[in-house]
Amino acid sequence: MDEKLHIPVMCGEIINYLNLAAGKTIVDATIGMGGHSLKIIERISPGGKLIGIDRDEDAIKTARSRLGDYSASCNFVYGNFIDVDKILSDAGVQKVDGILLDLGVSSAQLDDPLRGFSFQNEGPLDMRLDRNSYISAYDLVNNLNEDELSELLWNFGEERWHNRIARYLVKEREKHPISTTLELSQAVSRAIPYKYRHYRIHPATRTFQAVRIAVNRELESLEIVIRKAVELLKNNGRICVISFHSLEDRIVKFSFRDFAAKGLLKIITPKPLVPADEEIRQNPKSRSAKLRVAERL
Repeated sequence: MDEKLHIPVMCGEIINYLNLAAGKTIVDATIGMGGHSLKIIERISPGGKLIGIDRDEDAIKTARSRLGDYSASCNFVYGNFIDVDKILSDAGVQKVDGILLDLGVSSAQLDDPLRGFSFQNEGPLDMRLDRNSYISAYDLVNNLNEDELSELLWNFGEERWHNRIARYLVKEREKHPISTTLELSQAVSRAIPYKYRHYRIHPATRTFQAVRIAVNRELESLEIVIRKAVELLKNNGRICVISFHSLEDRIVKFSFRDFAAKGLLKIITPKPLVPADEEIRQNPKSRSAKLRVAERL
């Protein structure tokens, strides 16, 4: 994907709510193609420091290239954001002024058929954010038993037809392994009652979400990184989290609420912020984004 075509979601809001100023230290824990980070480093220079983390080696390479003019002020780390405490320690950083989490799958990952995230493009059934990790979507879809598949689809996708889909997938893979994205997408569509196959969202949307979340342990990782982020923030430092579905947003909401009850955070956005109509018009993929912000006390 051409980095010039990449549009970071809710970038104006992120820049505003991070309270950026020259000399600050900011962590972009999901640096992706570097869209947010470029705007951040421009505002914390001179004297600022950016630590950019991503599980995708390709993303790190792209961000490093995009922020090349500021390379002396940046640390680019290929790693999992749940290790943010160790990553900062290795960089000689104890506390930071702000942390950004932009969750989910990037357009570059979604649009690359070889990554296996999209139910609209033929590709291997992969879905690993980190291509060096061991478990892929293929492994889960073809090896979990019916009850395990059903539970996965409900817990991580809130899929109404989780029982039917799980049963159908098990029958299908008895004939041959389900090995591509379109094979999974078509199987899920066939499993759902006909009259429910033509709703606003594609019938395989929730299944693909559920499998991707399970492959990458996204919800478990989110709880861990928020807990660590709160400990790593300086007083008055801020954490901004952009989520793209209700399961993520719920974790952010209740995590912030728990830390606020303990006197560790002040919630800046009692209700999540959503993209403006103009942003959604220019970037339809932003329409499901929700931003929550909290400040360390």
